[in-house]
Amino acid sequence: MSGYTEGIIILLCINAIAAMGVSVLTGFTGIFSLGHAGYMAVGAYTTAILTVEYGVHYIPAILLGGAMAMVIAYVIGVPTLKLMGDYYAIASIGLGEAIRLILENWQSVTRGARGYPGIEGYTTLYVSLAFFAVMAFGMFNLINSRFGRAFKACRDDYIAASLLGFNTARYRILSLVISAFYCGVAGALLGGFLSFIQPIMFDMIKSTELTSVVVFGGLGSMSGTLLGASIITLVTELFRPISQYRMLIYGAILVLIMVIRPEGIMGQYELGPRLFRRLKDKFSFRNRDNSEGRSS
Repeated sequence: MSGYTEGIIILLCINAIAAMGVSVLTGFTGIFSLGHAGYMAVGAYTTAILTVEYGVHYIPAILLGGAMAMVIAYVIGVPTLKLMGDYYAIASIGLGEAIRLILENWQSVTRGARGYPGIEGYTTLYVSLAFFAVMAFGMFNLINSRFGRAFKACRDDYIAASLLGFNTARYRILSLVISAFYCGVAGALLGGFLSFIQPIMFDMIKSTELTSVVVFGGLGSMSGTLLGASIITLVTELFRPISQYRMLIYGAILVLIMVIRPEGIMGQYELGPRLFRRLKDKFSFRNRDNSEGRSS
């Protein structure tokens, strides 16, 4: 496998991990966020500082980067998750940008806008695949557990879920910190892949890209999120030679999918035996109707 192909697979794994984090909050809990690049930045800088300045091994450093993103999300989430709907989305933009500006101006620790160089290149193909496999396994188990059902209840009807006895505030905060952990780990892996990080890499455009991947794949479908992350990453990278048209193609694909299938590629379905049985029943029912029409 060529180095370029390995790089695309590594980037795909990183984007998929971050997209899963956004999906559990936006797609499964119904909290629309446009600031998750800030949590990626926290994870990236925490891991970079631990590995470069203190010589911490990269695996605990990556996990500590995710944990630091969780702490920041919890501190931010307790006061801000009282906001509902579009109000939280607007607040998340400000929070994400605030994190980026703090990192950009805290030069004694983060080296400011010049960026943080000299990071060990620990994000190899096997490391990225291992993190992706473990975190995807954990995420699919989470959304199929009682916590996942509680997240969906908060998404479908926040008031009804509260009346049924769900502690909706607790589940919303839990969804946010899990989401931040995934994005923090993705940011840490990105730093190890590029060996250099800069605050501008985690601006609002990155947050919007993560949210668009989730909407593109299907709100409420983790399989759709992974499929959307794969398509968007491949489109962005494979059309890099025609860079002047790359973002035009990227935007055209997003618009086309939203027009043809507004609920996203997968809607709220997951890849698995249940989906294939549903498709089989649908097509067999259609064929039966056609045969009855011909016989009549």
